[in-house]
Order: sequence, then C-alpha cells, then structure tokens
Amino acid sequence: MSQWLDFAWIALGAFFAGAVNSVAGGGTFFSFPVLLAVGVPPVIANATNSVALWPASLAGAWAYRHEMARYKAHAVPLAVVALLGGLLGGGLLLLTHDSLFNQLIPWLLLLATGLFALSKPLSRLASRLGGQRQHQFGVAGLLVQGLVSVYGGFFGAGMGILMLASLAIQGIDDVHELNALKNGLSAVVYSVASVTFIVAGSIWWTHTVVMVIAAALGAYLGVVVARRIPANWLRAGIVLVGLILTGVYFNKIYLA
Repeated sequence: MSQWLDFAWIALGAFFAGAVNSVAGGGTFFSFPVLLAVGVPPVIANATNSVALWPASLAGAWAYRHEMARYKAHAVPLAVVALLGGLLGGGLLLLTHDSLFNQLIPWLLLLATGLFALSKPLSRLASRLGGQRQHQFGVAGLLVQGLVSVYGGFFGAGMGILMLASLAIQGIDDVHELNALKNGLSAVVYSVASVTFIVAGSIWWTHTVVMVIAAALGAYLGVVVARRIPANWLRAGIVLVGLILTGVYFNKIYLA
C-alpha cells in the first residue's frame, strides 16, 4: 500500500508540474520535492525529474502547435541555439561548485521575473533604439536565447520564466505565442539533459514512466485551461509565479 501511495503522490506532483510548466514555468517545485519525499536520492531525483518533464514540454508545444506555426521560419536557428546552449549548460554544471551555484539561483530568478514584468516597455525601447522589426530573431536575439538555454542546461527550475522574458523582449506580446515557443525550446533543452542522464544510467524508470504520463496530461490540460484565461490575468500569474519562486530560493539559501 505504501508503494502505491508513493506512486500516487509522484503522479500528482508530476501532473501539476506539467500543467504549470506549460503555462508559466516552475513546475519543478511540484515534482522534484515529491521525489525526495518518497526517498529517491537527490541526484537520481533530479535526473528522473528532467527526463519525466521532457515529454510534457512536447505535449505543451503540441497543444500550442497553431501558435507555434506562425514562427516556423525561425524554428531551425532557435532549436540549434537551444541544443548547443543546453549542452554547454550541462557541461558547466559539472564544473561548478555547489555553493557558488546555490548563491546564484535566487538572483537569476529575480532577474527573469523582472525582465518578463517589464518586457513590453523594454521591447518598445529596443525597437526604437535598434530599428529592428518585431518577431525577427537576429544575432542578438539568438544570442540571448542561447544564454537562456545555457541556464536551462545548467539549472532547470525557472528556465520557463527566463525563456518567456527573453522571447517577450524580442517583441512577441501574445502570451499564448510566448508559451508555444517556450514549450518547444524547453523540450529541446530537456532532450539534451535527458539523453545525458539516460546514458549515465541515472534514472529510476518506474518513477519516470509514472511521471511522464501524469506530466504530459497535466501539460496538455494546462494549455486548455490557459486559453480560457484573459491574457492580462495570465501574464500577471506568470509574474506571481516568478516572485514566489524567487522568494522560496531566497528563503532557502539566505534565511533558512
């Protein structure tokens, strides 16, 4: 009975992780702690969580496929940048000391949340200063997205909010189009991490299978619900999620 209860908690955490990731990012805070709570070792829990949430990103991207189709001309360069950035971020993680990494987390999340909250005025300012048309991913735009992908390979939590911020500053102001691109690019980064962990044999497959199914279902249903929410409310919710994540990490690292 205890084992089935553990699987039920894992499935519930993964469901909410998939739903939150498809809308705003931050789903790791639902799924990763549950894995630790049922006794999965931290490194294996992190690897299992990354692999399990990868299909959820694909499910979320598929649900937003019509919005994503509007940017098919940019799909290949953005995917290549996300792939290379994810690989580089994973390599940097292996070389970074845990204490330094922990100190950076809340500041990175705070920066991402602030950028997203101010993305519209920043986009207008960038358009006036650079004369760049909206929705055009030039060298600067790809570089920014590459840095976000490095962060995603380096540390998955909060990657979605960083991607939303970086894409919004490029001039994309439709929140559903933002989520579509974010889900697709997140899937690329998750793919890099997943292959690495699978090759290393750091996966508990029973837990992974349960989480994959639950997170994918949550991701798809999360998009369906998001379509019924006014765009301004959804944008405010994304900022709120970012502030909560920032507060959690500041408390954990500096106050606890």
